[in-house]
Amino acid sequence: MKSLWSAVAKVSLLILFPMLVICSAKAELRIDITKGQIEPTPIAISDLFGSGAEESVLGKRVSDIISRNLERSGLFRPIDQRAFIQRPESMLTRPRFADWRQINAQALVTGQIRLLSGNRLEVEFYLWDIFSEKYLSGLKLTTVSTQWRRIAHKVTDEIYKRLTGEQGYFDTRIVYIAETGPLDSRIKRLAVVDQDGENLRFLSDGEQLVLTPRFSPTAQEILYISYKKNGIPRVYLRKIDSGEEEALGKFPGMTFAPRFSPDGGGIILTYAVDGNSDIFEMDLSSHKVRRLTNNTAIDTSPSYSPDGKFIVFESDRGGSQQIYVMERNGTNVRRITFGKRARYGTPVWSPRGDLIAFTKSQNNKFSIGVIKPDGDGERILAQDFLVEGPTWAPNGRVLMFFRQTERNPDSAELVTIDVTGHHERILFTTTAASDPAWSPLIP
Repeated sequence: MKSLWSAVAKVSLLILFPMLVICSAKAELRIDITKGQIEPTPIAISDLFGSGAEESVLGKRVSDIISRNLERSGLFRPIDQRAFIQRPESMLTRPRFADWRQINAQALVTGQIRLLSGNRLEVEFYLWDIFSEKYLSGLKLTTVSTQWRRIAHKVTDEIYKRLTGEQGYFDTRIVYIAETGPLDSRIKRLAVVDQDGENLRFLSDGEQLVLTPRFSPTAQEILYISYKKNGIPRVYLRKIDSGEEEALGKFPGMTFAPRFSPDGGGIILTYAVDGNSDIFEMDLSSHKVRRLTNNTAIDTSPSYSPDGKFIVFESDRGGSQQIYVMERNGTNVRRITFGKRARYGTPVWSPRGDLIAFTKSQNNKFSIGVIKPDGDGERILAQDFLVEGPTWAPNGRVLMFFRQTERNPDSAELVTIDVTGHHERILFTTTAASDPAWSPLIP
């Protein structure tokens, strides 16, 4: 079934050399996001110009989403539109840069929106460097009109990439566990939202307990755990849009902690039988299974490196819960955490390959941290009564996790934080939320 999320039919970069005017010798605007806490860059985001009333409303909605996306990143400070001097319709050729310098804007987003026949929508946007008076980038996107929110996310991705040099992460989704009811009889449902918390959909009815959903590399399928049969946890594969699903493997015992391989052709999971847990890999085409670990310890929570050559996992084989790395075939196992009186778990390899996120428990406190694959450079990013379940944005610059506070332990919330440990934001959800997983960019 063709995915709703592939509705964007055309994306073309506008090379507008006739519009480009260089009036200053100043260096082109570029934001360095590798230095941790920085002052947010002032950016002016104009409403997209529309010639009709309906187009004008959509133009404002799109610009509002772009503004909120950039503000949530912590790197940008959208300027209040009440300070704007120039109107959207007067910027269809080029802006008056002096007007924008007066309100201290460093970058400017302009554009226009058109409703086309056949329920289609076309958006053009332009990104300008105010002080060098340069045109920096632009896109023309055409899609069905119901997908206007996706256009706003795609525009934000292009702005973020052009100004930071890093891939954007706004045209993505989050799958998580929506929780309701008292702690001793919790109802847990699969839920999926856009990365900004909008477009909520429930994927399960709460009749069975569900846990740890994980996206495929195509962002069209998820793995998750369900207790559907006999109360034994099993790994299920589900297509998000069609709802088709299947149990994976004919394991007589429990299976859990699943993740896709980077190419989407296989999965890795934990299989527990007779009180012992080991890591297995399954080919999704043939359903052939191979065992990767084989010892009396608890080996679980595996995650592939982005190149698919290595696997990180947690194990108590050394006497306490720690993080290990091995080659994909299960050989050359090495321990990378050695915290005194600390337990490490839920390791997740960054899409960039440079870091591994983890959960750490020590002295009755939980932490979310990152460490290099060789075990060096451990850093704690967040700490609270309970923080768990780290998941990476597809650019490897932002992490999401869920948090419970001691003051309100029955209300878990989803939180994002920059890999530097700054720009913490709460993602609004309609219920308590746990076990988040961030999708790749939607195709």
